[in-house]
Amino acid sequence: MSAVTESLCCILLLFFCMFSHQETITADSKQNVNLTCQAPNNTDPIIVVEWSRADLVPEYVFVYRNEKLDLENQHPSFKNRVDLRDRQMKDRDVSLILKNVTINDTGIYECHVFMSATKVRLKTKPICNITLRVVPPGQPGGDTEDGGKEDGSVGLKVGLPLLGVLLIAAAVVVF
Repeated sequence: MSAVTESLCCILLLFFCMFSHQETITADSKQNVNLTCQAPNNTDPIIVVEWSRADLVPEYVFVYRNEKLDLENQHPSFKNRVDLRDRQMKDRDVSLILKNVTINDTGIYECHVFMSATKVRLKTKPICNITLRVVPPGQPGGDTEDGGKEDGSVGLKVGLPLLGVLLIAAAVVVF
């Protein structure tokens, strides 16, 4: 394999990693919303799950540490409104349920997972990045058949056309 082909393959792999876990959800206010996220397949047990929004102070929407909720670091507007879909995290499911959403819940949610092999908290990239848009009841775009999800993730909308361009560029370089 030539150096150019290897480089293009690396770029494609990096591209898919960057965009594969982004999603946009639109919901009516007062709905319950499921922010879906799956931890990487690994044998190490999950010891911390953090859901956050960078625009909040404190930024934490939900923190699960040492097999219990950490309410001290949670933003007050999310108290008693969030929980993991499965606290046992079977199949490494770290999805968050956000109850009774309001327009103030609109934002970008990030999920970070720390496993027992992680000794210190590092500023890691999130494993999931979900944009939530909450609209008042009756406003177009909120109450959809698929539970508020738009047609496809941001990664697919942006990624497929870019993939085509990259594949054409690779073909031109190789041939």
